[in-house]
Amino acid sequence: MVALAQAASNLMTRAAAAWPLLVLVAFALAVAVAGPRVWGHRRDRADRERLARLRITLAEFDAMDDGQFEYALRDLLVRDGWAARKVGKAGDQAADVIGVRTSLGRIVVQAKHTRVGGKVGSSVMYQVKGTAGPVHKADHAVVVTNGSFTRDATAWGDRHGVRWVDRDQLDRWAHKGRPLHELLALPTGGSRLPWRRAA
Repeated sequence: MVALAQAASNLMTRAAAAWPLLVLVAFALAVAVAGPRVWGHRRDRADRERLARLRITLAEFDAMDDGQFEYALRDLLVRDGWAARKVGKAGDQAADVIGVRTSLGRIVVQAKHTRVGGKVGSSVMYQVKGTAGPVHKADHAVVVTNGSFTRDATAWGDRHGVRWVDRDQLDRWAHKGRPLHELLALPTGGSRLPWRRAA
């Protein structure tokens, strides 16, 4: 018992002598644990602030390749408040970017990067309609191009619930900063695509 008391006394004496070192060790541990989290929050906030200021000109779009165009559309959706990711690749089933926003549901974007003056035809609209709801469970399907659409493509899309963003609308969205859901007047609440309506 006496030996135990002496050992405890010695330990307390050493701890009292070494308290500055113990405080430093505790501080270092706290920084090591909290530091990455604080840095991560700052980085996330900086990313959000950068995206909030994101503006892309038509000339910048024209200079992109297909993959860069898809990433740019994803970033624009994120800027507008969607949780979006790029999914486009071989066999993507007519979806290059998919986004989700609580008040608006799920959106599928098919990106069609083209040379200046290029036109997107009706076949793209058919593909998007065929997969957006059944495969990707989307509430909204949108085809976006830095070019234009044929008259048949826009008429078919309007009739069948596939929205489209041509060069002029892309400029209003990407460069002038108007959110896509406002530009396209996307409805809120419930399923919006014809193939998701209850029979």
